[in-house]
Amino acid sequence: MPPTITTQPPRFATADAAARIAAASRRTQQPQSRGDLVSLAMGEPDFDTPALVTEAAHASLSAGRTHYSPLLGEPALREALAEKLAGIAGVPVGAGDILITQGGTAGLAASILGIVNPGDKVVVPDPTYSLYADLVSMAGGIVVPVPLAPDLHWDLDLLADALKDARLFVCCNPVNPTGIVHSREELDALADLLEGTDTIVISDEAYSDLDYTGRPFTSAISIDGLRERTVYCQTFSKSYAMTGWRVGYLWGPAALIRASARIHNTFNGSVNTFIQDAALVAVQSCADDVARMRAAYQERGEIMRKELSAIPGLTLSAPEGAFYQFPRYDIDLPSVEVVAALRTHGVAVRPGSEFGAQGEGHLRLSYAASAESITEGVRRLAHGLSVLQ
Repeated sequence: MPPTITTQPPRFATADAAARIAAASRRTQQPQSRGDLVSLAMGEPDFDTPALVTEAAHASLSAGRTHYSPLLGEPALREALAEKLAGIAGVPVGAGDILITQGGTAGLAASILGIVNPGDKVVVPDPTYSLYADLVSMAGGIVVPVPLAPDLHWDLDLLADALKDARLFVCCNPVNPTGIVHSREELDALADLLEGTDTIVISDEAYSDLDYTGRPFTSAISIDGLRERTVYCQTFSKSYAMTGWRVGYLWGPAALIRASARIHNTFNGSVNTFIQDAALVAVQSCADDVARMRAAYQERGEIMRKELSAIPGLTLSAPEGAFYQFPRYDIDLPSVEVVAALRTHGVAVRPGSEFGAQGEGHLRLSYAASAESITEGVRRLAHGLSVLQ
C-alpha cells in the first residue's frame, strides 16, 4: 500500500487593512434573533417603505430600467437633491457635486477613504456611531475619540484641543447612539474652532428628519464656516424606511466629491437604476409619510421613557432626535455582559461600549419598534436587570 501523504493547508496572509479594522473595531455581532426575543436593538424603522416608492420601483422595472446608471447617479435624482440641498444650505447647489451611493454606509466609506491618508489624525466624539472608527482604521488613520460632556453634547474645550492639526472631524446629527440633536449654537462653535484650518468635516445627517426639539433642525451645511469644508452624508434608510434599498448620497466641495466618487465607483459601481427612480419619488412625493413616521417615533420615545423611568438604577438620557434611548445602569458589569444576560430574559439591546469607551455602562435601546414591543421589551429588561443586581 502506498504511503499516505498528508499536506498542510496553505497559510494565507491577509491585508493589513483587515487587521487594523479587527484590532480597532468595537462593533458587536449579536446572535441570530429568536422568535421569542423582543428586539430593541435594531436601528431600523419597523414601517414598510411608502407605497408610492414601491410602486415607482415596480413601474421602473416594468419600463426596462434595469441597465447601468451613470456612475455619479441618475441626473433627475441628482437635480431633485440639488434643489433640496439648496434649501438646506442656503446657497446654490450643483447636481454635479452630488454622488448617489450604495446607502449611507458606502457614502461614509467613500468619503473617509477619499480623505484620510495613513497617519492622519481623525477626531470623533465618544460615544458615536462605531462605523466611523472602523473606516478610519481601514484607511490607516489615527482615531482620536473625544469624550462628551455630561449632557451628551460636545465638550467644546476637549474638542478644541483634539482638533489641533486634525485632518478630519466625523460626527452625526442627530446622534446615534445618544439621540442628542446638536444645536445651531454648537455648530457655530465648531465653525469657530475650525476657522483658519484645513480640517475637513463629515456630517452624517441620516436622522435629520427625526428631530423632536420643536426648533428647526440645523444642518452643518447651513453654517457659514462649516459649509465650505463639510461633506454631507445622507441616506434614504431612516426618513423613508428604505433600509433594504441601499441608497444614499454625498454632497460637498467638488474636489472631495470627485475623490469620493473615485472610491465609490471602484468599490461599488453605480446604484441600481430602478432604485434611484424610486428614491426620486421619495424625495418628490413622500413628505407626508416622513411626517407620519416622525410623529409615531416621537410617541414611541415617550412610551419608552415612561417605562424606563420606573426601573431602579437606570439614569435616562434626554433624546431629542433619532430613535434611541441611551440609559446608564448602575450594575458593576461590562455592557457586553449585561446585554448577553438580558438576551436570556428575552430582550435584545446593544451595549454602550460598542459606540466608544465612554459608552461603557450604558445600553442603547431603539424605539423604532411597535408600542407593544417597547412595553414588553422594557418589562423584560427590568426583570433581567433586577436579577443582575
